[in-house]
Amino acid sequence: MSLPPEKASELKQLIHQQLSKMDVHGRIREILAETIREELAPDQQQLSTEDLIKALRRRGIIDDVMKELNFVTDSVDQELPSSPKQPVCFTDRQSTLLKKTNIDPTRRYLYLQVLGGKAFLEHLQEPEPLPGQVCSTFTLCLHFRNQRFRSKPVPCACEPDFHDGFLLEVHRESLGDGTRMADSTTMLSISDPVHMVLIKTDIFGETTLVASYFLEWRSVLGSENGMSSLTVELMGVGTESKVSVGILNIKLEMYPPLNQTLSQEVVNTQLALERQKTAEKERLFLVYAKQWWREYLQIRPSHNSRLVKIFAQDENGINRPVCSYIKPLRAGRLLDTPRQAARFVNVLGYERAPVIGGGGKQEQWCTLLAFLCRNKGDCEDHANLLCSLLLGYGLEAFVCVGTKAKGVPHAWVMTCGTDGTITFWESLTGHRYIHKPANPDASPVAEQPKPLHPYRTVGCVFNHQMFLGNCQPSDSVETCVFDLNDESKWKPMSEEAIKSVCAPGATTSLPPFPPLCASTIDASVTSNEIEMQLRLLVSEHRKDLGLTTVWEDQLSYLLSPALASYEFERTTSISAGNEEFQDAIRRAVPDGHTFKGFPIHFVYRNARRAFATCLRSPFCEEIICCRGDQVRLAVRVRVFTYPESACAVWIMFACECAS
Repeated sequence: MSLPPEKASELKQLIHQQLSKMDVHGRIREILAETIREELAPDQQQLSTEDLIKALRRRGIIDDVMKELNFVTDSVDQELPSSPKQPVCFTDRQSTLLKKTNIDPTRRYLYLQVLGGKAFLEHLQEPEPLPGQVCSTFTLCLHFRNQRFRSKPVPCACEPDFHDGFLLEVHRESLGDGTRMADSTTMLSISDPVHMVLIKTDIFGETTLVASYFLEWRSVLGSENGMSSLTVELMGVGTESKVSVGILNIKLEMYPPLNQTLSQEVVNTQLALERQKTAEKERLFLVYAKQWWREYLQIRPSHNSRLVKIFAQDENGINRPVCSYIKPLRAGRLLDTPRQAARFVNVLGYERAPVIGGGGKQEQWCTLLAFLCRNKGDCEDHANLLCSLLLGYGLEAFVCVGTKAKGVPHAWVMTCGTDGTITFWESLTGHRYIHKPANPDASPVAEQPKPLHPYRTVGCVFNHQMFLGNCQPSDSVETCVFDLNDESKWKPMSEEAIKSVCAPGATTSLPPFPPLCASTIDASVTSNEIEMQLRLLVSEHRKDLGLTTVWEDQLSYLLSPALASYEFERTTSISAGNEEFQDAIRRAVPDGHTFKGFPIHFVYRNARRAFATCLRSPFCEEIICCRGDQVRLAVRVRVFTYPESACAVWIMFACECAS
């Protein structure tokens, strides 16, 4: 990092003054004489610089000098570019922030502070948690321009004690702007909001989506001192999207401070123009969608009953084109294959949108950040994420909307191979099915392929660029032909019309897609914790039945390969390693003894809940409550981690006893 000549001169002068003050030169002379006297042989007349440096370091002189100069070494860990940059000045308070954060002082940052919450009236009667007591917590998750943050969990209360700061880098994504600090005008053109999602976690680890809010941060560009304080009212989700759940106090600040701020009028004008442009694009798309729907009904009046979904409500109750919920998503190095991606989506929890009262299903297609932060969602959320990941892997993928058995509405994913093969991917289970259509014109006696998939009808398919309505005489998946280029079978929407409202950056109301985050869970530690808890629960359960419990550690260890094999099969559809497991068990179980094993799979890490589920299986209960001579029990837990801290938890209970 090069310095201006006057700064370099000033720095040299400061160092020289400090060296004189410490009499470093005199100390060096003493050490030099001592080193020559003690360490040089009589015939050796020269002392190298390296020898002198070693002597100075050995006697602690260099360390003393560095301490006195008091260099800050932890402020910027990354190597800075060598090209000259404009000087950056920070106040004392900003210097403190620099020391605590790994930032590049040549880039522009938005410092967002959450300074507490109030009016979370649902928690008005919440008692103050005692020290060490487990209680429900709030966590605030943020996403801004491919950066994700998560606050510390705070106890749920009417006035939750949020005190967190987030340093968001503000940058352009176009080539050539990577190392240039963004100025006020550049930042005004960055329309990406800060997406804030509030999650509640109860004492059992269950998560609930409380609020989803898009923060317009650019008001700070028009504030006089580069700071802005805001009061953000968070609204509920789904059926409660018109009800306030609480208020957050937020402070925004630019780092480094802006040399030139914009007038508030300029900022307001820009925001108004963007809103107007977005509203016009959305209005034109709505007009087009209505016309497309009229044409679709003219083909066949019965189309009115088909599940052709052009718009869907998000968690805030806003109607958005379904194509906007899809975008090619790259998982970086977190997932290696499309099938591994399907397994990851499968282990995210399934939960239908909550409904107050009866009356059927509440529609709620979550934005990707809300789905990932909550770690669970409905079938549409899973299908949208899986489709986005498969598109990222270069496959031609679509979300299908239709029904499964008993006419239940459902969404799944379809990929079209270059050889015409149609594959269905069930995002809730990770299963794949090759589609072989039946011939409706074939003879009644002719044998038709039996469908292995659970899908009954399909009304439409879509991805980020295409939307097609099924206009075949029957919408039955069994007889459906998925030749999407045949307009007599599939009525397409204009790709240009879709792009006008669904392409990245097309409208300011489009939530940007967040990147996936690596798991923060230690698989080995978590496996061990759950296993210890299950051992305790089994021992207590047997004690209540008047039975003693003897654990066989070696047998428990031998169960590991089976659990690894089960997960490998779920991820790849290939069965491997079972022969070695069976051979090891035969060798371990003595003659005249019987071995019984029961594997089971969960997507949560609550040992007590898993144990209660296991006891509902007669076969598992028979193992846990085994009676007889020389009964030895075993249990093995294996946790497999995926992005977003999603987990596949495999548990195997086993016992050996005299026959």
